Amino acid sequence: MRILLDHNVPAPMRYWLTEHQVETTYELGWAELRNGELLRMAEGAGFDLLITSDKSIRYQQNVADCKLAFAVLSTNDWTEIRKWKSVVVDRISQMAPGTFTEIEIPAPRT
Repeated sequence: MRILLDHNVPAPMRYWLTEHQVETTYELGWAELRNGELLRMAEGAGFDLLITSDKSIRYQQNVADCKLAFAVLSTNDWTEIRKWKSVVVDRISQMAPGTFTEIEIPAPRT
């Protein structure tokens, strides 16, 4: 699967997804694109999945018409995300084109 990490997702996450081709919006020069344009570019470039922490993307864009799958992380805090590696990788590996999933990363206990 070809995966695009949005600018708000910690780049080290790519090393968890070794079975996939992973690129970042920064690498492609797309970090400053607005969501609608980013989705068009990603689809046009043949990406299968966009991973983002933009929780409002579902409501700001018509994701139902996209061929892309969307994985939305509940946080972009790497110190918390990395505690849930197996959950994140498992959820991503189960995704199919055109699907949308929210991956809840539990808040730290105080």
